[in-house]
Amino acid sequence: MQKLADDLCHHIGDCHLPPGTSKWNKVGHRLFSHITQNWRGRPLQSETIVQLIANTTTTAGLKAQCQLDTNPYPAGLKVSDDEVNALRIERANFHADWNYVIYPRSVSQVDVFRLLTSAANGVESGIVCK
Repeated sequence: MQKLADDLCHHIGDCHLPPGTSKWNKVGHRLFSHITQNWRGRPLQSETIVQLIANTTTTAGLKAQCQLDTNPYPAGLKVSDDEVNALRIERANFHADWNYVIYPRSVSQVDVFRLLTSAANGVESGIVCK
């Protein structure tokens, strides 16, 4: 996410629901029962699951989109303290481990404030990333 924030020259907010609170995710809550009905009685293999989810639509017209990610993701990777310290991250007051904003590294603290206030007011900031 830091690389994306740097590339876009824009902050990225990330907020997660705490474990056990998926019922608060309104879209997932509305779709999950329909997805479950769609795959009832079928073996759950990766490609089958993707196809069944992708073919799910609610009666209200909400349609799921899904695609299989075949990229390898090695387990057990460790993030060094230096890598964590290189992040331009601001943690929220409430559940800081789940809620945070990552800022581009090439923008000063003053420019971050100008970016945020400009965006909040619907105005171009004129700030250019280096």
